[in-house]
Amino acid sequence: MNPGSSGKGQQLQELRQSTVRFAGDSGDGMQLVGSQFADLASLSGCAIRTIPDFPSEIRAPAGTLAGVSGYQLNFGGEEVLTPGDQPFVLVAMNPAALRVSLPELQPGGLIIVDTDEFTPENLAKAKYATNPLEDGSLEGYRVVPVAMTTLTEEATKPTGLPPSARARCKNFFALGMTLWLYDQPMQPLLEWLMRKFRKDPAVMAANAASLRAGYNFANTTELLRVHYRVAPGHLPPGRYRRVTGNEAMALGLIAAAHRAGRPLVYASYPITPASEILHELSARKEFDVRVIQCEDEIAAACAALGASFAGALGATGTSGPGLSLKTETLGLAVMTELPLVVVDVQRAGPSTGMPTKTEQADLLMALYGRHGEAPLPVLAPATPADCFPIAFEAIRLAIRYMTPVLVLSDGFLANSAEAFRIPDVNTLPDLRAEAPPPPPPGEFAPYRRDPKTLARPWVAPGTPGYEHRIGGLEKQDVTGLVTYDSENHRRMVELRARKVEGIAGDIPPATVDGPAQGELLVVGWGSTYGAIAAAVRQAQLEGHSVAHLHLRHLNPLPRNVESVLRGFRRVLVPENNTGQLATLLQSRFLLPVQSLPKVEGRPFLIRDIRNTIEELLRS
Repeated sequence: MNPGSSGKGQQLQELRQSTVRFAGDSGDGMQLVGSQFADLASLSGCAIRTIPDFPSEIRAPAGTLAGVSGYQLNFGGEEVLTPGDQPFVLVAMNPAALRVSLPELQPGGLIIVDTDEFTPENLAKAKYATNPLEDGSLEGYRVVPVAMTTLTEEATKPTGLPPSARARCKNFFALGMTLWLYDQPMQPLLEWLMRKFRKDPAVMAANAASLRAGYNFANTTELLRVHYRVAPGHLPPGRYRRVTGNEAMALGLIAAAHRAGRPLVYASYPITPASEILHELSARKEFDVRVIQCEDEIAAACAALGASFAGALGATGTSGPGLSLKTETLGLAVMTELPLVVVDVQRAGPSTGMPTKTEQADLLMALYGRHGEAPLPVLAPATPADCFPIAFEAIRLAIRYMTPVLVLSDGFLANSAEAFRIPDVNTLPDLRAEAPPPPPPGEFAPYRRDPKTLARPWVAPGTPGYEHRIGGLEKQDVTGLVTYDSENHRRMVELRARKVEGIAGDIPPATVDGPAQGELLVVGWGSTYGAIAAAVRQAQLEGHSVAHLHLRHLNPLPRNVESVLRGFRRVLVPENNTGQLATLLQSRFLLPVQSLPKVEGRPFLIRDIRNTIEELLRS
């Protein structure tokens, strides 16, 4: 920190990076103000990573621990890889929010609380025997007590709204204080409020008044003697926007369909946390996107596969037990050899589990969870923005190899956000599939394969001269006629497997961040990327022989994975499951692999992995 001065005896300190958490009841608007603060941090040039934390219950009793909703943001000028291990600032709107979030706050951190909510009733709901603002339990932190509800109601009186409506604006009071604390401007937010509530001027005026009141209170109160300026990042030149993983996934599907020259048909059943892909695509009809909200998961998968059969690009998304219901259709897609993309936004299970919490426990199901021999490619994005290229890659492979493709996102990636550099779509690869040459009348063979990819031709039904038969029954090689011949079945099973295995020659080789050989290799997939990368880089700066390998293609694996693994004495695999990738690598390559499992419904912290690295290096 480099202290400076900002007038009125207040100090302005420079920070390289900072983490803020907004926490309150699920009706307090924490997601809204958190995302708006993230947008402002992005506009100031900072790199960001965010994570919202939703309660699993749709509407838990107000003021209870189960009803706490949070939004955490890590922003700064350095490379920001995670939403942060420990918040520096906690904005707690009630006792329950304080109790849930306090264990994660860094020692000496700043706590801004709404004292109006620390009533005996709310303290009891949060299981506090005494008031933490008075019993000395917060002595290790800097506490800023603010009567936010009272001050908000006072500031919004001129709008004429009833007191209950005015009180709901207190989230903007908290946001105003946070803007001042981090030397962020109010004007972009005031302009956003004018757009957001243009049809309701009174609500717009109330929120704007609350925002200004919070900012001015922070500027004048004796409770805050220091505020901060976070250094902007050094992002490559270009146009950026903040995206969640679900938004990036939807945009990637659209871009790939455009480059394939085909309409995108996305059929889905609403399910947390995949529903936002459905929402995002439903608003993009101008890009030749057709969205179907189906009555169940089975219908959604069948509708998407039917769209591919008809010549469009079929895609569907799901979470949790929805993947189980789609497996029969996945088998049909393998047998018919049609392009289909299935996005599984993993969540904590089994069964309904914890719908708003993250997990990575569907890997083995994605690889093997179908009856019969039904191999298919499996991909996993590493970051929220990486969901865009992964969606594009899924469609590329689906078209080029005429196969269904499974994408494993998760709740952490789906809901967290980061800056995304908007690509020029016209520079993306051309995905148009070449039509097979016209055959002699009556001689089209639907399973005559491309000798390089082993893919069969993609021809829409009803195309003159290309009449053919496909379906769930085993087909005769080349002709596509139904057959129960055992030798033909063996051959078709082998061809479908070889086709998927051949994709390994069409994907990038595995590369490590760090030395190519050494003491320890940390292997990850999916949303573990940020925590692993940060932990490994810390260890490397301390001179340790540690490297990081992150896998985005999980089936088939890159061809050089085994040689990379054998270059290290030890292999550590952190996963948000009980060790599925670790088991897979150990059984396939017969190597000792150390699993680091985590099944708490929460993503890895940097220190989780850093501590394990230190233990392994000492042993």
